[in-house]
Amino acid sequence: MTGPSVRAVLFDMDGLLVDSEPLWTVAETELAARLGGVWNDDVKAACVGHRLDSAVPIILGYYGVEALPAVVDDAIQFLQRRMVEQFETALPLHAGGLELLDELRARGVPTALVSSSWRALVDAALRVVGPRFDVTLAGDEVTHAKPHPEPYLTACSRLGVEPAAAVVIEDALSGVLSGEAAGCPVVAVPFVAPIEPAPGRWVVDALSDIDVDWLLSLRRL
Repeated sequence: MTGPSVRAVLFDMDGLLVDSEPLWTVAETELAARLGGVWNDDVKAACVGHRLDSAVPIILGYYGVEALPAVVDDAIQFLQRRMVEQFETALPLHAGGLELLDELRARGVPTALVSSSWRALVDAALRVVGPRFDVTLAGDEVTHAKPHPEPYLTACSRLGVEPAAAVVIEDALSGVLSGEAAGCPVVAVPFVAPIEPAPGRWVVDALSDIDVDWLLSLRRL
């Protein structure tokens, strides 16, 4: 194994730190009904990890609705509004996430939140998660969404670390691919769709299973 020592840890938000998938399902089920259909696991799996502007056309196509710009924008606004409403009512967190963040920060390891969600939703989550990140980056603040490397390259640049020295923790394949394309070692914690191990990619069952000493020893292969 080669590469510099780990100098930062970059976290996804939805589905990883925040158990938001049930909340997304509520909003998506309501959207599907508006489109005259019924939400199901196949559409869910196709959308996991995508930014809204790429997930919504997938949803519209599934229900036979043409993805005209005005229709896409209306659906995005609906989903975002419903998610912010739910986040403000109750924000479920995955076990072990805050503890992992706190231990990293206690050791002086910089952290970043790199989300595909829009800034309004990221800020709603941060009001609960608190000031545990040195850098936060929302999906509407980059030109290219995951699986493009831009989100993680941008976060590394803002932290002042090389990608090979920044571990990415993700729950969705699109985010895993984004981190890998940026040149980061990646730890996958899949919750909705399975993810297979690969060179430079480690898979664990839960955030609570991650040992900080192990995490900080990882290297890009």
